[in-house]
Amino acid sequence: MNVAPREVPMLFTPIKLRSVVARNRIMCSPMCQYVSDDGGPTDWQLINFGRFAMGGSGIIFGEETAVEARGRKTHHCAGIYNDSHVAAYRRINDFIKSLGSVPAIQMGHCGRKASAHGPLQDRAPLTEVDGRNGLQPWQGLAPSALPAIPGGSLPHAMDRDDIRENLAAWREAAQRSIDAGYDICEIHGAHGYLIHQFLSPVSNKRTDGYGGSLEGRMRFALEVTDAVRAVWPADKPLFFRISSIDGTGGEWGMDDSLALARELKAHGVDVVDCSSGGITGDGTLAALPRVPGYQAGYAREIKQEVGIATAAVGLITDPSHAEAILRDGHADIIALARELMDNPNWPLQAARALGHADPLDLVHAREAQRLRLREQHRKEYPSGLAVDIPFGPSEQVPYSWAALNAEPRVRR
Repeated sequence: MNVAPREVPMLFTPIKLRSVVARNRIMCSPMCQYVSDDGGPTDWQLINFGRFAMGGSGIIFGEETAVEARGRKTHHCAGIYNDSHVAAYRRINDFIKSLGSVPAIQMGHCGRKASAHGPLQDRAPLTEVDGRNGLQPWQGLAPSALPAIPGGSLPHAMDRDDIRENLAAWREAAQRSIDAGYDICEIHGAHGYLIHQFLSPVSNKRTDGYGGSLEGRMRFALEVTDAVRAVWPADKPLFFRISSIDGTGGEWGMDDSLALARELKAHGVDVVDCSSGGITGDGTLAALPRVPGYQAGYAREIKQEVGIATAAVGLITDPSHAEAILRDGHADIIALARELMDNPNWPLQAARALGHADPLDLVHAREAQRLRLREQHRKEYPSGLAVDIPFGPSEQVPYSWAALNAEPRVRR
């Protein structure tokens, strides 16, 4: 009797993006670590991002990586603005590739959100006191001289020369990313950072060709895209992360994101990574409730309206939920961040939950061999089987399936 093979869950089907093939559609979303040494990665990144590849994720993003030193939020943020960074990133990427995953970089520039402490110190602005302790403050860049928070430090409003220099930094960072062995590049245009600051009318009050109308406010984002795409290999995919809507009280909305996505597709972007928030204002835009899949609808709208691949992210933790998003055509990739921090082996457990024929195919052969042996033992000794535990050459004690332990010995 012929038994039909089980259908592979869509979450575990490969996805081809230009010439790059990811083994499944699980993406480790970028997560800032705040442990870099003058922009360069340390052993923390090797272990932290390596564990997600060992757990079976198909695409492994590191963290937002600044294209220039002043584009970092903190002194400890990642960067790829120096040639010395390349070898350190390549070490990590070679390890990720050896485990069967695709290494990806998210390039970014924080703009006016510069010169701060990390989240463990509530992102407090750096002060003169910090400067005397080796953490010198610096002035951020922005489309307009408006602080990121009320009462915050004023950024430098970029002139045309600043914009040209900034575009050059994106190009150089993209070239270094190639040399570092990345196979996917993402431009960070979300979360209130520099590109998003140009896009949102809350933060962009310019009256030149980089402000005003939607077309003007999108200009910088598209110029960055062109600068990166010009040097990023034609056979490798380019992602773009957007804030589909501004934060509470903002003005950028879904119709704006649809217009941007159409332009990004025309400028060579392959995947729109759909996030949200980062710029707040005094408008009527409501707060976004953090419920499971709270941003998946944005990915669906862009995929269906624009005809471009999308990544869905945001409290997608249940394997069946992730599978449904893909099968319903709402996204092409499922991105996880905090869930993978909590459980780096989520892909393996999701494969089991979804009935994958061979979940252990996701992990390295060294681990798979031992895990297969454990499964063999479970088959040899099913629950309820009469079993005795040897306590000596001539003594055996019955095993209790209720206690999951040997019964107490009967001493003579």
